[in-house]
Amino acid sequence: MANKIVIDPVTRIEGHLRIEVEVENGVVKDAWSSGTMARGFEAMLVGRQPMDAIYVTERSCGVCTMVHGLCSSRALDMAYGCKVPEAGILLRNLMLAALYMGDHIQIFYNLNAPDYIDITAVAGYKGNDPKLLAIKDKIVALVKANDTAPFTPAYKGDQYTLTDPEIVTTLVSHYIQAIEARAIAQKCIAIFGGKSPHQAGVIQGGVTYHPNLEDLVKYKEYIAKVIDFVQNVYWKDILFLGSGPLLPVGQAGLGGGYNNYLSGPEFPLDNSGKNFLWKGGVVTDGNLGAVQPLDGQKIAESVAHSWYDYSNNQPLLQPFEGETKFNLKKEGAYSFLKAPRYDGKPYEVGPLAWAMTVQPKEFMDIVTKLNIKPGFLARHAARAYQAVDVSKNVMKWVDELASLMGKGPLIVNDDKPTPDSAKGFGFVEAPRGFLSHWAVIEGKKLKNYQQVVPTTWNASPRDANNVRGQYEQSLIGIPVPDPENPINVVRNIRSFDPCLACAVHIIHPESNRILKFVVE
Repeated sequence: MANKIVIDPVTRIEGHLRIEVEVENGVVKDAWSSGTMARGFEAMLVGRQPMDAIYVTERSCGVCTMVHGLCSSRALDMAYGCKVPEAGILLRNLMLAALYMGDHIQIFYNLNAPDYIDITAVAGYKGNDPKLLAIKDKIVALVKANDTAPFTPAYKGDQYTLTDPEIVTTLVSHYIQAIEARAIAQKCIAIFGGKSPHQAGVIQGGVTYHPNLEDLVKYKEYIAKVIDFVQNVYWKDILFLGSGPLLPVGQAGLGGGYNNYLSGPEFPLDNSGKNFLWKGGVVTDGNLGAVQPLDGQKIAESVAHSWYDYSNNQPLLQPFEGETKFNLKKEGAYSFLKAPRYDGKPYEVGPLAWAMTVQPKEFMDIVTKLNIKPGFLARHAARAYQAVDVSKNVMKWVDELASLMGKGPLIVNDDKPTPDSAKGFGFVEAPRGFLSHWAVIEGKKLKNYQQVVPTTWNASPRDANNVRGQYEQSLIGIPVPDPENPINVVRNIRSFDPCLACAVHIIHPESNRILKFVVE
């Protein structure tokens, strides 16, 4: 007989997520992913000035910070007919690079690492490192005081839980350092964007701020500290864990899903719209030798199992024609997320999808040598390497910007009037994966605006063909030997780095009857 387990809310993520699984013979047999909060950003933009979308959509999330502003700006770049100057491209890249590194650091250490450590192991540390001894003393005192947040409450450990005192104490030390590194990355964004989260410097046509040399010196000073953490702490931790104590997780390939991967182009190298650090692409059915170019016209969304209706009951709508009409009493609906599909199929987006489509040689060589299969450990490894890849390019972009400043007035924006009628879409390969914004302008105002965000791709409900979303499919086969302790379920979900505030745009008034209820 199957046990039904509901985790509501899933914690240590951004936003409101409910995961329901059916477990039979110790493994997940079926799963449902529900976004349980609606925001209405798309609806509130209708009738507003197009530029409002940049700063309104940025408020979708305080974790993703600038990606919605950047994506909206790129959509309006197209709609307005702007050609972003080279300096504007570089400034956008520098802000996004800081976001990438800071975000990935936070996701691993502060939101995911606690799933793999037994915090009480710190008491057994017998080394002589003064910093680690100080952490030991602090943790022991907290345990005695029964005050071990944020490491508790937590599910019980299992065969994948780290219990070696030196490893655990070191990771706790890096957990603390990660908070500081993330804060420094935010300062880097604020230098050019005015503040972070919710920077105010990106606009259609480029950016609003003309930096001086002092700004560049300050940015380099700050970002160097973040780069050092990425390359010498984060990446080394991932290599050690992934090739050592957590290698069995990687080789088991827990949480793989469909093996369909999608990523967008990112970090433009000029303003031609053709040259990018990452080209992106589409991989279907795990065929890594057949990466196809991304075609935005193949993106559409289903609301068959979402609390929305489409006019004329259409099964899919392309985002330019997208609708956001709530129906809270819809039969068969269980999520405020829509179900994005590419050419009619569900795809995973995010760092693993980036790695499978861009295929950086160093990363691919490592996972091949270690026989690491797609799954939740592979997502962490890809996320860390993505941060490393960004870190290798940042200083070069700073120097390129400095060289432009030496050639005369720095032009950072291509200013154009609001068009009477236009359409535009923008893509951003955000830290959580492929993001797109779609704007329709009529009478100089927004007639329609749609956001198709990374977590919507991954956490989507079933579509009109009753095909599961990526979270749901990735949970099939996950081991849950103890229904009271679904630790592998949350490990898998958190490995995607859920961000539900972006993904849903009201709490469902009625809850379903469940066999088991777990709040983590």
